Amino acid sequence: MFRKVMPYLLVFALCGCKTEPSQKENPQKEIKVAFMADIHFADVYPNLDESDFKGIFDSVQNRSSLLRTMNAQLHSTRLFNENYFAFFAALDDAVAKGIKTIALPGDFSDDGQPLHIKGLRKILDRYAAEHDIEFFLINGNHDPTTPFGEEGGKSDFLGANGKAQPLMSEVGKYRANEEYQNPTQVVADLKEWGYEDMVQELHNHGFFPKESYRYWSTPFSEYSVEEYTFQKAKTASDLARRNYRLETSEVLLPDVSYVVEPVDGLWLLALDANVYLPKEDGDFSGAGIGYNEVLTHKKHLIRWTENVVKEANRLGKTLIAYSHYPMVDFNDGASKDIAALFGEKAFQAHRIPSDLVGETFANIGLKVHVGGHMHLNDTGVFTTKKGNTLVNIQSPSLAAYVPAYKIITIKNPTQMEVETVVLDEVKGYDTFFGAYEREHDFLASHFEDEVWEKNILSTASYLDYTKTHLQELVRLRFLPSDWPEELVQQLLNHNGWELLTALDSEEKIKAELQKEELTIEDFSSWQGMDLIVDFYKFKNGDELAKRDMDSQRLKGYRFVLKKWSEQTENTALKQFAVIFKKQMEGEPAVNFSIDLKTGELQRD
Repeated sequence: MFRKVMPYLLVFALCGCKTEPSQKENPQKEIKVAFMADIHFADVYPNLDESDFKGIFDSVQNRSSLLRTMNAQLHSTRLFNENYFAFFAALDDAVAKGIKTIALPGDFSDDGQPLHIKGLRKILDRYAAEHDIEFFLINGNHDPTTPFGEEGGKSDFLGANGKAQPLMSEVGKYRANEEYQNPTQVVADLKEWGYEDMVQELHNHGFFPKESYRYWSTPFSEYSVEEYTFQKAKTASDLARRNYRLETSEVLLPDVSYVVEPVDGLWLLALDANVYLPKEDGDFSGAGIGYNEVLTHKKHLIRWTENVVKEANRLGKTLIAYSHYPMVDFNDGASKDIAALFGEKAFQAHRIPSDLVGETFANIGLKVHVGGHMHLNDTGVFTTKKGNTLVNIQSPSLAAYVPAYKIITIKNPTQMEVETVVLDEVKGYDTFFGAYEREHDFLASHFEDEVWEKNILSTASYLDYTKTHLQELVRLRFLPSDWPEELVQQLLNHNGWELLTALDSEEKIKAELQKEELTIEDFSSWQGMDLIVDFYKFKNGDELAKRDMDSQRLKGYRFVLKKWSEQTENTALKQFAVIFKKQMEGEPAVNFSIDLKTGELQRD
């Protein structure tokens, strides 16, 4: 239990002890760290022996599987099933590259159910044993969903005959609508674990110290670096010592942040930026906001980070911070434009970190942070008036477009290189397509309005699969919920040439196209819906989106956007063009280097 609050003490006693010369003078070897964010791991082959529901039989693997429906996946910003195979693909790729240190910046599970956490632990344990890999996890808003756990379940697992199958952790939690769902069944291990159960199950992977670590500490530890021993760290890791109290509540809340030195010269700072606020009914709010709430409710985390930075500098360590949430705006400077066109709450605006977040962490000396949460590939740079620069690297999700992970290579004390690895091919990603066929047939014969596009089952690669997932997500969820009707009507049911000539005479545009070496066919070949989907590709993938578009299509887009942005009247099309152009012209976000002295980025 998280019971006792320790008085806040600086994790490092700044005792004036001098660093041994060898700690600063030893030349640093090249170090590689992989960051795999937002795996949303769900064990599709769990042990269901003690459950009412026994899964659906998978003839490819010759065993039972536990799946969410395709309909559920196509209304979600993440996949629930195929990312199981994507995780193995990413791990195997990291193994092939000789990487021995892998960080998981949150949402490594999908709602912290024991059924999935146990499955994840087995995989991590196996790769650690077989490939000598050290994993360092820090939690996100899906692991756990609440600090102390609660009953759980979902109404949209895939059941017999292609119907949705409600599965709950306790009897009576949900009553199925048998018109389109099978009767509800109980799977106890679908409850949602709180901190204690979750981190204990994953105790080998960063949350607690090991004798092999050079150093390990928490915001509540009482020893300095010079005083460090494994036994002291073990005592400090007791969960009863890792609590804080909100100013507005007497409730003690867990914080499992830690800093670790897994190899000589590298400090990984894992920040638990989950903030749960008590509600009147005794429950807690979700933890999806991130650092905007850390500034007001977890100030101890900022003070501790400042001291970690100071100690890393004093000892000549290279420090990389990571957490589930971004520290810098991830919209390439378009956030205000997005709010003006789509509304203050659109595009998860409440999750955009304020400038004060970037300023706070940059001014305490933090230089590099890796975040997740948003399921997008991006690099954000925040420079304060004092000249301090923080580089925030957004690691994409393995469960969404573009499926990828990041590798940071520490070349020397002043330079890092960042590489983005895209999972084009994933073995087994199409394993469940036969089961989805049955779901599609059921919907087509009973609920035509609910039918999703079957072409997703004809994709040739995992990357193509995630692209089609995004396309359906735009159609089924984003357009109805986020887009102003005026803009939708202007873009849909028109091809590019029609969109272009709606603003100017055909003769004038043809003359301009000739100068740009563009043709009418370069515009008539795509529809307004293609433009919208490609906008989301850039929003999610940044520079990676260019891999999925031919150069002529991209050139045509730039021409159209330029024409729209030059309008004198501030129309919806003009606003959209400004946003789209900014999303296409952000900081380097695929392969680049970071100068740790200046914060300057250089594309490779």
